Amino acid sequence: MGACTECDGLGVQMSISPNLIIPDTSKSIRDGAIAPWSRGGMLSQYDHLLEAISRAYKIPLSKPWYSLTEEQKDLILYGSGDKEIHINWNGFEYNKPFEGVIPNITRRWRESESNYIKDELGKYLTEKTCPVCHGKRLNIQALSIKIAGYDIADATELSVVQALEWFRELPKKLTQKENDIARVILREITSRLEFLKNVGLGYLTLNRKAGTLSGGEAQRIRLASQIGSGLSGVLYVLDEPSIGLHQSDNDKLLDTLKMLRDKDNTVIVVEHDEDAMRAADYLVDIGRNAGEHGGNIVAAGTPEQVINNKNSLTGEYLSGKKKIEIPKKRRKGSGDKIVIKGARANNLKNIDIEIPLGKFIALTGVSGSGKSTLLIDTLYPSLMRALYNSKLESGAHDVIEGMKNIDKVVDIDQSPIGRTPRSNPATYTGVFTNIREFFAELTESKTRGYGPGRFSFNVKGGRCEACQGDGSIKIEMNFLADVYVECDKCHGQRYNEETLAVKYKGKSIADVLNMSVEEAYRFFINVPSIKNKLGLLKRVGLDYIKLGQSSLELSGGEAQRIKLSKELSARSTGKTIYILDEPTTGLHFEDIQ
Repeated sequence: MGACTECDGLGVQMSISPNLIIPDTSKSIRDGAIAPWSRGGMLSQYDHLLEAISRAYKIPLSKPWYSLTEEQKDLILYGSGDKEIHINWNGFEYNKPFEGVIPNITRRWRESESNYIKDELGKYLTEKTCPVCHGKRLNIQALSIKIAGYDIADATELSVVQALEWFRELPKKLTQKENDIARVILREITSRLEFLKNVGLGYLTLNRKAGTLSGGEAQRIRLASQIGSGLSGVLYVLDEPSIGLHQSDNDKLLDTLKMLRDKDNTVIVVEHDEDAMRAADYLVDIGRNAGEHGGNIVAAGTPEQVINNKNSLTGEYLSGKKKIEIPKKRRKGSGDKIVIKGARANNLKNIDIEIPLGKFIALTGVSGSGKSTLLIDTLYPSLMRALYNSKLESGAHDVIEGMKNIDKVVDIDQSPIGRTPRSNPATYTGVFTNIREFFAELTESKTRGYGPGRFSFNVKGGRCEACQGDGSIKIEMNFLADVYVECDKCHGQRYNEETLAVKYKGKSIADVLNMSVEEAYRFFINVPSIKNKLGLLKRVGLDYIKLGQSSLELSGGEAQRIKLSKELSARSTGKTIYILDEPTTGLHFEDIQ
């Protein structure tokens, strides 16, 4: 009823970006300047239309795009409107308006039922604010209702902290009758906002899209809803709720968890945060180390009992016997710097900042203070545009100086290293290529005529064809989630019997993929090309993961550290900026060290 009819309540519309349609303005139309019409033979399909519009309006097709007049560019991109042009195609002659590239792409994207075509055409689409509701999602009738000068969109644009203050002050602006009506509702609203603030989410705006929330933020929102439910006798299990929180917000989170406990509930958290460990009534330390060297209960009891347990590595850090060392000498750096001036995206207050190069720089501050806005949304896109002609939009700022001192930028984020079960640490880091080449050099492989491709589970030849190298079979459950069962032909090993017959030290290629990084490091200790890459995975604290472990089973922190190890193996240019967002997420004191 209240949704904007233009954007169906989304607040945004998908539109074609001319910059994506014509990525290289130095090309002519004949040379493929129109990207979506020059892919996969598409240009030949539209040749007759382009020839027709060229004849009708004297548009040169062999000149660079940048040399065309604005009127000529508009005709190509947006069409001739109602004006018909004469078209000759394969002996057929007819008159009709020229549709234009952008209307053509838009129409085909909307009409197509093929996911492949939608994905291909979607590359040229960008989100733009709805011109009717201006991103507010509601129609004019819904927005006409205001309380104390605010419509509902204005209220949801406030952060949790701002909204809490506004709703607390609202009764002063209402009549006695309005207060009588709103009293219960306002109490409920302020109570829920208080919960959100107390779990460290005071910086979130109320209209923040769920898809843009981090895992930690989404978890704390669910936690806040549970506090408001008033339930008792419940067992709550939380996985690292302190992720992404500044120390000041962490204290509020711990108070909230204690509040849940005090309502006769049990709260169990998996945590690496020191304050959370010290605040616990009962602490269980599992280890002593990771992977095959872990899996034991090292200590259990009060924090004091764990601290006094000689077998507990965690206890050693809590007692101060072990600590993360502070460098005695600081790196001088290159002497160059990058200067960001007038950064004002989101909540940044027109700030200037100097970033020295050739150093390890930490950007810190309370949650929601603008760290990611400055680094990920402003600096990174600007460097990408300057170095690689990227189309990424950067946050508002005046200028960034010193970019000439950089020739490469790498954002090592926590996104998955792959979207399918086939992707794993071995394939991502490239060490699997070395392993396959090593197996291909074995005498048994040469006798059989096997090359490196034989040991790939992605191509025919060496893989199990029953599961096509997946090791499992997907069973579609229609309305339920798909189920994966072990392949009964290869029993999860991914390869056929002939490939598995080739062994090194009694281990097949499938056995190697099933090894942890630590096991594989020892196994290939005399093979430098393999050992060195595995050593980098060990250095970033991932000696416990398996080489063939599915990327879908890795946490964000693990994915980030795998990317870091890959970058460490690459040849450095000396002028690279590496950007990491909270790289210590999910790490124990020992791993951080």
